[in-house]
Amino acid sequence: MPSSAISAFYYDQPSAKLRVIFTSGMIYDYTNVPPEAYEEMKKAFSKGRYLNDHIKTRYKFKKIK
Repeated sequence: MPSSAISAFYYDQPSAKLRVIFTSGMIYDYTNVPPEAYEEMKKAFSKGRYLNDHIKTRYKFKKIK
């Protein structure tokens, strides 16, 4: 299902970085995210809820834009 809050998200396995691009234009990088978390986010019915419940609370992040 398309997300109303997340425009796109990408995962870089060598650096274990998850980049999330929000519909508002903001971009955040989450670090030390295991590939399993990325795979689960891809499968999640609600990407925004998965991000809030499983990524934001567990991994450090940096606002890029």
